[in-house]
Amino acid sequence: MDWYLGPIKKYAVFSGRASRAEFWLWVLSYWVVTLVLVIVGEALATGLGQIVGILHALTILIPNIAVTVRRLHDTERSGWWILISLIPIVGNIAFFIFMVLRGTDGENLYGPSPD
Repeated sequence: MDWYLGPIKKYAVFSGRASRAEFWLWVLSYWVVTLVLVIVGEALATGLGQIVGILHALTILIPNIAVTVRRLHDTERSGWWILISLIPIVGNIAFFIFMVLRGTDGENLYGPSPD
């Protein structure tokens, strides 16, 4: 559960670095929680699942951006590189590659190694 709560505890911390494991476990736990909320919401009332899913996404928006920026910092890129994902197809592929790249060893411009 710390995979999900860890980035939430760092709600708006855009400085520092996030490891690949922290980022990808955050993504996995985010989608699992969203799926569970939508399924439970749909089981309780028609259309409630979508509303609950949207509210969850909006609530988690800032921690999601923050952990993504910290992940970019781990690969020694500015947080502004998050905007590359706005470019259709090519930008999303480049962004995905940035997220799976190994972070720099030791200290870099954005702080000490996250591990």
